[in-house]
Amino acid sequence: MRKISESTVRRLSLYLRYLEQSETQGHETISSAELARRGGTTSAQVRKDLSFFGSFGKRGLGYSVPALATRLREILGLKRSHRVVMVGAGRIGGALAQYPGFRQRGFHVSAIYDRDPKKIGSRWNGLVVRDIRHLESDLRKEPTDIAIVVVPAEAAQEVVDRLVQAGVKAILNFAPVQLAVPRDVAVKTVNMAQELETLSFVLANR
Repeated sequence: MRKISESTVRRLSLYLRYLEQSETQGHETISSAELARRGGTTSAQVRKDLSFFGSFGKRGLGYSVPALATRLREILGLKRSHRVVMVGAGRIGGALAQYPGFRQRGFHVSAIYDRDPKKIGSRWNGLVVRDIRHLESDLRKEPTDIAIVVVPAEAAQEVVDRLVQAGVKAILNFAPVQLAVPRDVAVKTVNMAQELETLSFVLANR
């Protein structure tokens, strides 16, 4: 398979959400034009995105909603559960720990870590906040698929280095800093200030 761009993966995720909505509404088929509207793109782009993974749908009939939804879940790796650990028990971490959408998608937050003695031992959405000193030993006993890093910028690289050394290969980073990781480790950074700047640009250039 050719290398798939991040923008394509994002659109696949949008298509899946629309397909799932269509399933609940009882729709059996859907056109590329409808998926395009949901993904903010064109029918040709929808067909191109899907063509990376095989042949879907029939000309004039569209796509089978349940069949395409099932295939996209497979493509996106959502047919299995993913164990997730979170490092950082601050306000953002607390909100993320209580977000029900993770579990609905198969992402199970199984442990939360912090270094603040006042937070260690407290209970967050059924989980006890663990001391970050035990991070590596815990991960040796309970390997994880994904780590969410919600720590201050100055602490992020050290935390990520420890996660990488413990074998974590996928990291969602909320710290406003560029992280250095080996090539076989995937990092996705959520920079909320940058997203707001993007919206500011849109408002300023209408």
